[in-house]
This record gives sequence, C-alpha cells and structure tokens, in this order.
Amino acid sequence: MTNPISLLIGWLLDLLIGDPARLPHPIVWFGKMIAFGEHRLNKGFHRKLKGALMTVILILLVFVLTCLLRHYLSLSTYHLSLVFDAIIIFYCLADTTLIREVRAVFLALDRSLEEGRKQVARIVGRDTSELSAQEVRTAALETLAENLSDGVIAPLFWLALLGTPGMLAYKMVNTLDSMIGYKTERYKDFGCWAAHIDDIANYIPARLTAFLMIIVSGKPKLFGFVWRNGRCHASPNSGYPEAALAAILNCRFGGSHTYFGQVFDKPYIGDNNRLLTTSDMRTAVRVNRGAEVLMVVMVVTVLLII
Repeated sequence: MTNPISLLIGWLLDLLIGDPARLPHPIVWFGKMIAFGEHRLNKGFHRKLKGALMTVILILLVFVLTCLLRHYLSLSTYHLSLVFDAIIIFYCLADTTLIREVRAVFLALDRSLEEGRKQVARIVGRDTSELSAQEVRTAALETLAENLSDGVIAPLFWLALLGTPGMLAYKMVNTLDSMIGYKTERYKDFGCWAAHIDDIANYIPARLTAFLMIIVSGKPKLFGFVWRNGRCHASPNSGYPEAALAAILNCRFGGSHTYFGQVFDKPYIGDNNRLLTTSDMRTAVRVNRGAEVLMVVMVVTVLLII
C-alpha cells in the first residue's frame, strides 16, 4: 500500500504547481498510445472486439508495469518507492490545473465572447464555436464538477484500494474514455468497452464526489435534489457531481451539446435557468477545494489504518 507521506507530498505538489507544462506527462503518453492503436485498429471488421482488446491490454499493461517498477524500487531502498509514489500521485491529480482553466474561462469571457469560447474549448470536448456567454459559463462549471470526480476523487479512491498502480491504471481508463468513449459513428463500436469500463470505475467515486460536495456546502437538505436529478444525465455517473453543484448554486445544467458534428440532447439538471456569474465560479471552486481536502483526509486515514 501507499505511504500516507507520499500522498501528502504528491497532493501538495499538485496544489502548489499543477500540471507541469514543460515536463513529460504520463497522460500524454497514454494519449499517444491510444491514438496509435485507434488509428490502426478502428477500421474494417470486428471493431468492437479490437477496441475491447486494446482497452483491456492497455489498462493491464499500465497496472502491471507500475507494480513491477514499484516493486523493483522498493527492493533498492524504501525512499525510492516513496518518491516514486509521490510523483505518480502528483501526476494523477488534476484539480489545480482545472481550477486555473475554469477561472481563465470566466476572465476571458469578461473580455469577449470569442475569447471565452476559445478558452472553454481547452477543457471541454463539445463544439464551442456557437455557445452563448451563459452556455460558456455553464460548460465550464459542469466540467469543474465532473472533473472533480474524474481528476481528484476517483484517482484517490483507487489509490486507497489498489495503491499507485491502481491510481495510474484508473487514469488510463479515464483517458481511454475521453478519447474513444463516444457514441458517434466513428467510436460507437470501437470505444464501447472503454466507455463501459469507465462507467464501472467511476460508479462509486461519482456518488462519493456528490456526497462530499454537499457535506462541504453545509446544506444536507440538498441530498434529495442530487438523488432525484443525478440520474438525469446521459452518463450514469457524471450527473451526480453536476447535480450537486447545480443544487449548491441553485442553477440549471444540461441541454443540447455538439460533439464531433453530432448534436446530443442532455436532460436538464435543475430548474432555475438564471444567469451564472463570476461569484458562482468562486463558490464552485471553494466547494471543489473543500471536497478535495476532505477526500485527502479520508484516504490518509485509511492508509494509516492499513
């Protein structure tokens, strides 16, 4: 299991630095591996089988190689494995960078709608070229809520269960889903296994994320809203953290989005279609950080007990 000291070091590094733009990043390598396989396998017959094999092999490869490398380092010296774990945790957590990007969206939108559209395109997969100012803000806050689960709570959940190999394998699962887990003509067969595995891996973390957000907000009466509206989403998981943030901000998420030229209608979460403001972004960031701190405390406690 991971030493709690490694977790605290890795988390503090992410808190202070964020994603290191000038250093090699394992998620970038994951993306290149996925793109390499997709370009060569996503064609001809048996696309679903080929996509399934590529998905499972890449996840297992990351898990096994990380286990072997960690074991080798632990045989050399205790401190090497501790540093290795801290570096993996640092790379797997993505909250600081996401918060910076969301803040940048609101600042860009204050300058012009076009700048806001360009900035939000950095953190969402949908087409942003025709979004209104309200839709740009909504997209940024939806992404902040969803990625609190994908980029913080879920990696820490799998760290507590399977150590840094499980944490890194989860990041491969999440990267696969973000690249090929779409229901478009190109990916609906090849990426269906990636999407299903991601749904399974995020089932508990997504609900845990919503729970932590409501606890941090200090408004337990909102649990009912999350329970009713968390299922109002195309994804079996993303709706829960989004519903939690919609409840806290008393706003509405969802609606029509365009992905790769295809329009997808997502059910609305919440009823109050009020204008979102920079103050809402600040509230969302405070809730995000509070849920992150609470999760770190929980995982450190678990690791200490183990």
